[in-house]
Amino acid sequence: MVIIVLTSAIAFTFLILIVILFQVALAVGVPWGEYAMGGKFPGKYPVAMRFSCIFQIAILAFMGIIVLSKAGLLWPQWSVFAETAIWFIVGYLVLGTILNLITRSVWEHRLKEVIPLVNP
Repeated sequence: MVIIVLTSAIAFTFLILIVILFQVALAVGVPWGEYAMGGKFPGKYPVAMRFSCIFQIAILAFMGIIVLSKAGLLWPQWSVFAETAIWFIVGYLVLGTILNLITRSVWEHRLKEVIPLVNP
């Protein structure tokens, strides 16, 4: 059981790092806007959206820290907090998954076709 928790926490953190790197790219002006936010901002994000990427990066990093703490891999003094906070992460990710599945973005739908894990 412990090995499953550790492996899951590491896999989650790796995937969150990928999303963080994507958000960093959007924040610095890489023209990938059609792949995020339902394609509402194609090309480079406007300045306000770039700042929202920075906020999103902080949230994602905090989520990664909570998951690693829950698994006992980082900051064991957070373990009590992580017991509750992990459920907020689950809710956040479920909501995000639902919103991504119902997106109107053509590019996001194309990515779902290419990545079978995202396509239910």
